[in-house]
Amino acid sequence: MIGPRLWLLQRATALIMAPFVLVHLGLIIVAVQGGLDASEILARTQGSWGWALFYVAFVLAVAIHAAIGLRVVIAETLRPRRWVLNLTAWVILIVLAVLGLRAVYAVIA
Repeated sequence: MIGPRLWLLQRATALIMAPFVLVHLGLIIVAVQGGLDASEILARTQGSWGWALFYVAFVLAVAIHAAIGLRVVIAETLRPRRWVLNLTAWVILIVLAVLGLRAVYAVIA
């Protein structure tokens, strides 16, 4: 079961992610059609605070959204105790956020 706060938070992160996804996919299409390879893309993103902020916000929204969604799936399929469910969701959120932020750092730094 998902409480009203988690339900609202997941909907809010979905609204936040929608424009990020559109921009991200649009950039991929432009880069591929422009014939850019990975090294050229990295050369353009390195040191850019704008892209860093864009992708940090994107990663955090995705981590929160995914952790809540997986929490619901785990609750419905495995029916663990509430504290196990909450701990699992927090671990998922932290792992996704750390991995995503490391990827952002690698692309920007």
